[in-house]
Amino acid sequence: MAEDNYSMYICGVGGQGIIKTSVIIGEAAMNEGHNVVMSEIHGMSQREGSVSTELKIGDFDSSILPEHSADMILSFEPIELVRALDKANKDTKLVFNTFPLIPSSGDKPYPKIDNLISILKENYNNVLPIEGNQLAIDAGNIVSLNMVLLGAVTADDNFPISKESVIDAMKNNLNPKFHDLNLKAIESGYEWIRG
Repeated sequence: MAEDNYSMYICGVGGQGIIKTSVIIGEAAMNEGHNVVMSEIHGMSQREGSVSTELKIGDFDSSILPEHSADMILSFEPIELVRALDKANKDTKLVFNTFPLIPSSGDKPYPKIDNLISILKENYNNVLPIEGNQLAIDAGNIVSLNMVLLGAVTADDNFPISKESVIDAMKNNLNPKFHDLNLKAIESGYEWIRG
């Protein structure tokens, strides 16, 4: 595997913009001259079901991530991050929205987010929780959550794509009417991680 190869697992639940976020990252990577392979899984996405993509940037033949091989997991929902941990190793960047989406059919208690973060920090070196829902609301609309998380991803020093390329790809994929909102959301996620 080449040194500049990079792999991501992106997950959440239906309706959070996971596929669109993955497409934007993939397009930005291709615009910078990288090869990209991607797969998506969205079984019950219309009923609050899990949605995920596996995205690899660089010299890869397959889009499927072996266990414990992801450079980054980007999760739009805390429990979806937990479900994805078989893709993580101790040094994987775990970027995740802290706002829980409790299934309407849920009959089991949801874990306390502070406890979940503590456990993750005990077991992984790069845990980056982000108050994505609040940042999206502050930016102007909760629908910009995926842009907040996209901005958070670009703030990571090891992320191989520039924020500028990601913004260009965002503009190419989303309605111009919402560019200002999305730019504000991207910047808020970026600044959250940069602190």
